[in-house]
Amino acid sequence: ALEGALKLKEISYIHAEGYAAGELKHGPIALIDENMPVIVIAPFDRFFEKTVSNMQEVAARGGKIIFITDEKGAAASKLPTMATIVLPEVAEIVSPMIYSIPIQLLAYHTAVFMGTDVDQPR
Repeated sequence: ALEGALKLKEISYIHAEGYAAGELKHGPIALIDENMPVIVIAPFDRFFEKTVSNMQEVAARGGKIIFITDEKGAAASKLPTMATIVLPEVAEIVSPMIYSIPIQLLAYHTAVFMGTDVDQPR
């Protein structure tokens, strides 16, 4: 999440912040409304249920959820999302590397869409 937020700021100049799921209720939740996209990174692991609980809070406030998970996570979550990106199931030790790929691509394509120079940011 931190890597994705950093990359979004670096190349598209959009303010973004990465938070651990447990930190959502300590401030960031106050900013969520129907205009706020929220990227949720949630492989089906020991923290999945707690992360889905946070997704419910986001959905209740009208936030637009982009959900990055694996097949088990996609099947287990019944919440409406703006988009769901399903990744392969991988060992927990390598999941941070695998899950950083779609958030970096999201930052890249956002920057290209906005017309910023991704090869030479400010």
